[in-house]
Amino acid sequence: MPVPAICFDLDGTLVDSLPDIIASQREAIAEHGLPVPPADLVRPLIGLPLEDTFARLAPDGDPAALSASYRRIYPARFTRSSAPFAEVPEVLATLRERGWLLAVTTTKGTAMARDLVTALGLAEHLDHVQGTDGFPAKPAPHVIHRALGALGAEGSWMVGDTTHDIEAGRAAGLATYAVCRPEATHPRDVLASAAPDRLEESLHGLLALAPAQTS
Repeated sequence: MPVPAICFDLDGTLVDSLPDIIASQREAIAEHGLPVPPADLVRPLIGLPLEDTFARLAPDGDPAALSASYRRIYPARFTRSSAPFAEVPEVLATLRERGWLLAVTTTKGTAMARDLVTALGLAEHLDHVQGTDGFPAKPAPHVIHRALGALGAEGSWMVGDTTHDIEAGRAAGLATYAVCRPEATHPRDVLASAAPDRLEESLHGLLALAPAQTS
């Protein structure tokens, strides 16, 4: 029988990386001489594909060119202020000790996602890192299916901080766990509108839902 797996979004779920992402997006827009939106308008769009994000933030710009600028800027600063949320290493380590397979399923490209989890010391707690490489992004379920296929696992939970994560998890047939932290990507009322199976303020609640696996 396949080993059960839990899929996690990365930015805003496992890692407090939004300030570096937002600053990089705003810098990319400024580099093109376009009006720079305030950070609170950028935050709700985190998790969308880059070109979709820039089409909304800078409608007079070229989304492809803005995305190219971001992809150059972000790797130069992606760990400037980013760090795992406080409970994340403990929760991931406990889940793996209990026999769960753990995957990242992110809209980031796979290479950048791997660089981030490695730089922040999370790679040792994960069985697979799956980015969105040339296929539809969340809320489509493709990234989840790719991760589970790579692991040969049966999905159990999708954990994320946006409605895109919740919708993708539901589309993939997983139970959904929404985490709503202070200054979350999507605020509590928006997350609640997606009707996740659980809505919590941290990942600690996941431990009560993921008991030790028996062979």
